[in-house]
Amino acid sequence: MQKTKTRWKLPPLVTPIALLGANVAGKPNFFTIAWFNMLQDDPPLLGAGMSKTHYTRRGIEDNQTFSINIPSAQMAEIVDYCGLYSGSRVDKSSLFEVFYGELATAPMVKECPCNIECKLLECKELNSTVLVIGEIVQIYCEKRYLSGDNPDYQKMDPLLFFMPEGPYIKAGDVIAKAFEVGKDYKT
Repeated sequence: MQKTKTRWKLPPLVTPIALLGANVAGKPNFFTIAWFNMLQDDPPLLGAGMSKTHYTRRGIEDNQTFSINIPSAQMAEIVDYCGLYSGSRVDKSSLFEVFYGELATAPMVKECPCNIECKLLECKELNSTVLVIGEIVQIYCEKRYLSGDNPDYQKMDPLLFFMPEGPYIKAGDVIAKAFEVGKDYKT
């Protein structure tokens, strides 16, 4: 099968969407982010990439904390709104029911199925982008989104994004059990 070179700058990836939260000028602010991921598991570190000029960056650096809030697919409209309008121009402090955890300065969205509270470890500048690296302090989830003690993606119904320009999509069916399906593969 012949491959064709593309002119794409970004790869076609499916990524989860989150609302990154931080207190800025004494108010909770949230913006939509697709560029975040686990960096290591011990201690658990999470990285989020954003523009150097992003309004919320100031709150992250001032408080040394931030949150990653995983919205459900039903939240697509308000999540998109948070990505379209900067907190420097629009007050987003009353869009959600906000709660605080152990760190007391990382605002989290109660309406989101899962919330990750982080303390800032480092901001690494990469050209026009900043990689915010945080250590996960606590993860919050309502029991209705669990199966036993484990997160259930079907109950959470996370909002996903098809890079680079959309659309927003939903998770599909289970294909196979990870770390198990390949055990008996024969080469």
